[in-house]
Amino acid sequence: MIRLMLAGALLFGSLELVAAQTTLRVGDQKGNSQAVMEAAGVLRDVPYKIEWKEFPAAAPLLEALSAGAIETGIVGDAPFTFAAASGAPVKAIAAIRQTREGLAILVPENSPIKSFADLRGKKIATGRGSIGHQLILAALEKNGWAGSDVQIAFLAPSDAKIAYTQGSVDAWSTWEPYVSQEEVLFRSRRVITSEGLTPGLSFQVARPDAIRDKRAELTDFIRRLTAARAWSLSNVDSYAATWGKLMNIPTAVPQNWLSRAKIRIAPIDDGVVADEQSTIDLYFRWGLIKQKLDAAEIVDRSFADAITKAGL
Repeated sequence: MIRLMLAGALLFGSLELVAAQTTLRVGDQKGNSQAVMEAAGVLRDVPYKIEWKEFPAAAPLLEALSAGAIETGIVGDAPFTFAAASGAPVKAIAAIRQTREGLAILVPENSPIKSFADLRGKKIATGRGSIGHQLILAALEKNGWAGSDVQIAFLAPSDAKIAYTQGSVDAWSTWEPYVSQEEVLFRSRRVITSEGLTPGLSFQVARPDAIRDKRAELTDFIRRLTAARAWSLSNVDSYAATWGKLMNIPTAVPQNWLSRAKIRIAPIDDGVVADEQSTIDLYFRWGLIKQKLDAAEIVDRSFADAITKAGL
């Protein structure tokens, strides 16, 4: 509570003035930024309008951002890399750090598959260019396998869920909250997580024109998001209960997810740039991107001070 009060004082006591009636169009994924910000109470008295748009995964969110339908949003490092390599107008302005247990390859409770080694020749559902795709590639590489050693079915989360439930794929490489939903509600098993394989980064990204024209709004939004995530670390039980009601999902699901995720907002620093470069290099080695990007050129460090202060 003290942490939130301090963060709140920082947020609202030093808030930059923004033009009246401006709107920040924000892309979100299921149960993510908007949910934690509402639970933490940091969306009160916002001096501009936030227009929320929810997407089932990062790829359609990034398509909307590229088209100018939204100005900022949250995505994983893998789809961000994919978008940047395609020339999308996007820069990472804040990093989201968390443990890597919630990015995993799942199999049904009664599946004979016990480890990644058992997935040779099997069909795995995931989204093209997603963090689930990233995990598969990293695992293949670590085990010295070729891409042809598994079959990847590229599906959106809703379609992947159907295919997985019906048994038309053997496994599902996915992320939270889908992982916890499957574990808690359907007793799926994680045969591998991204621990030791991928950086486990997500990013708050923005269009360059929004960084230029709506800097005050973006700075304030990131401060509020940082404070909300700081609050959630100290209030896992209450946040899980609120999240469960908001999403109409049993509290045990977010409790499972949030208690192990330890999600926090981090500034773009040398460590973040190095981790993003490792994702770029992985995608380049596998031919998913045709040119090797410089991570330092697709991030914006100018919001770092606001993040650091808001996270106190």
